[in-house]
Amino acid sequence: MKLVRIKAIAKKEFIQIWRDPLSLAMAFLMPVMLLFIFGYAITLDVNNLKTVIHDLDRSSLSRELIAGISASGYFKIVDYVTDQKDLDRYLDSGKALAAIAIPADFSESMARGRDVQLQVIVDGSDSNTATIGLGYISAAVEKFSRKVSRGKGQQLIDPRIRVWYNPELKSRVFIIPGLIAVIMAVIAALLTSLTIAREWERGTMEQLIATPIKAHELILGKLLPYFTIGFIDIILSVLLALFLFNVPLKGNIFLLMILSGIFLFGGLSLGILISTVAKSQLVASQISMVVTFLPAFLLSGFMYAISNMPAALQFITHIIPARYFVTILKGIFLKGSTLNLLITETVLLAIFGLIVFGMANMKFKKRIA
Repeated sequence: MKLVRIKAIAKKEFIQIWRDPLSLAMAFLMPVMLLFIFGYAITLDVNNLKTVIHDLDRSSLSRELIAGISASGYFKIVDYVTDQKDLDRYLDSGKALAAIAIPADFSESMARGRDVQLQVIVDGSDSNTATIGLGYISAAVEKFSRKVSRGKGQQLIDPRIRVWYNPELKSRVFIIPGLIAVIMAVIAALLTSLTIAREWERGTMEQLIATPIKAHELILGKLLPYFTIGFIDIILSVLLALFLFNVPLKGNIFLLMILSGIFLFGGLSLGILISTVAKSQLVASQISMVVTFLPAFLLSGFMYAISNMPAALQFITHIIPARYFVTILKGIFLKGSTLNLLITETVLLAIFGLIVFGMANMKFKKRIA
């Protein structure tokens, strides 16, 4: 292996990228745009949940309960109705997503220490919002019940709950690190998937074949420019996560960069492998999107817990590199994890990169033979 040949190919690729504004835009603007769009669009937080109230008790105690629910910031009281049928009308029309009915004997039952049943109806057409909304309502009612019971000197269990790593339970805090992994998986493969296919389309591959350059030298030379670009994209993404989305970085920034480099190598090598298979840039870009975006988005644990998936899908996730990078990013960002805690993911990413690079090298040898 001669470094001068790798350097020549890398220089050629840098010039090619610089002369192609579309490649530059895709390389630098696309990750930032995707992070902006998905970062603000994807959220599991529920705020201002439209709620209608049916208060049959109309006492100071029932008003205090309603005030507590409203003051939580998670609910927006859109109306107070006097008929049960009006609750159905609000939910059917979508003007409200939750309804709370307070019975007529609410304050009397509370005064006598009897159990009180509140009717809570939530629109389940959006199951995520319904589940989170029910949790918020339960928490608000429990807080109110504890406050009232303490005033009567009753002994209650007082759980002291602590949430680690994301105390405020903000969905953006755990979404953004995983989103970086998904975006970089797509961008890395997409950038390099066009390189060799472009040479075939433009008829310049025959000239490269005629030179004494070896397959692995050509591949490394084409990887280096995009590795540099990908590294810059990761730095930009981390800066956006820290200063725009206010995601805490509790771990070592240098460890994050090193492990990101290992992931980039695997992603870029996958793009090269795709490019050697497809001679058309259009086909190569389509293949790279299919084999990176969907698996990274659905099977990496970014949005959906892997443990909740069917056994067959759980097995498939082990060959998705984004799965390990999501764990690394969340560990370093939120938990301050060190290398000894992430050694399994690091080794598997390195193995993936070496295997894919070897496959690309073997496949390209067959092409030039």
